[in-house]
Amino acid sequence: MIRPGATLGVLGGGQLGRMFTAEAQRMGFKVMTLDPDPDAPAGQIADFHLCRKWTDGDALDELARTCAAITTEFENVPADVLRALSAHRPVHPSGDAVAVTQDRIREKSFLNRHGIATVAWAEINGPDDFDRAWNAIGSGVGVLKTCQLGYDGKGQVVVTSREPLADAHKAVGNGASILEQRVALEREVSIMVARGTDGAIASWPLAENVHRNGILHSSVVRARVPDALAESARAIAAKVVTALEYVGVMGVEFFVVDGRLLVNELAPRPHNSGHWTLDASVTSQFEQQARALAGLPLGDTSAISPVAMINILGDLWSNGEPPWDKALAMPGVRLHLYGKKAPRPGRKMGHLTVIANTPDDALAIGLAAWRALGGAA
Repeated sequence: MIRPGATLGVLGGGQLGRMFTAEAQRMGFKVMTLDPDPDAPAGQIADFHLCRKWTDGDALDELARTCAAITTEFENVPADVLRALSAHRPVHPSGDAVAVTQDRIREKSFLNRHGIATVAWAEINGPDDFDRAWNAIGSGVGVLKTCQLGYDGKGQVVVTSREPLADAHKAVGNGASILEQRVALEREVSIMVARGTDGAIASWPLAENVHRNGILHSSVVRARVPDALAESARAIAAKVVTALEYVGVMGVEFFVVDGRLLVNELAPRPHNSGHWTLDASVTSQFEQQARALAGLPLGDTSAISPVAMINILGDLWSNGEPPWDKALAMPGVRLHLYGKKAPRPGRKMGHLTVIANTPDDALAIGLAAWRALGGAA
């Protein structure tokens, strides 16, 4: 067990690291961040910020010397960096676990190998794979995705027939890619789950999500689905973290198709759809990340109220600073901004959370607050 007063290390300095840092500091820990951006959101409030690349040997040595344990807020930190650090300090999640989630083919293969359903998919490395892949998905519409580094809808091309695959493959870089069947969604849901160093597992209530242009727009808790479906999501998430021998917090995203769950993606870190836990859960996902990293008991994941979360993107600055007072005048609205200095379209600048009597009320107020800031319906 690592006690408060010790320093915890974070690879990455984005908003997830910032919220982790604030929660860890509240618990009495110091935090050291490593990120090449001098204005990184987490680095602004961390006790120590190393403004270096994630692969900088001297910076990694300093992180290992200073920190009692190390985590990541960004899944694309090289897995080998995590493996190397683990020779000196506890690193959670492990490099091996993160490596599975860094590559869509490895991730889908892992899920299917453990009996967890996904959409139909096929690997593509070059033109010789096009016919086989198109036949494998058995659908009139597919989505070609890069195997690595794509997020928030980036690195993806929708294809409606076999013929455009060559152009689509070129558009995603001509490298290793995955063709996934595009399915008719009833809804999208996600669950945050944590596993401790002792193997204990705790998950939060299921969130119901809406995306716009590939970016999460809103989450509402509890998801408006049958209890049996929510329990199935909880069981699948537990199976995933157990099979990976995972320690830390993970987001598991699902498609709901014909009343059943298909896993879409795994996020080996706190997740955007879990930001509501800061305001409406006994233990936030970020406090839980600190608990798991330090070998402390996992906290209570009960929701204390229905809640909605609405992302604030840089688009809202198109006519200047958004009118925060208009949103904050609405009942139950809380504002979280991430300290980013340059708003631009599609960039996550912050989020709103809304506590209300019902999930529907929370979502309605949240969307009204977002429109008051300049959001377009």
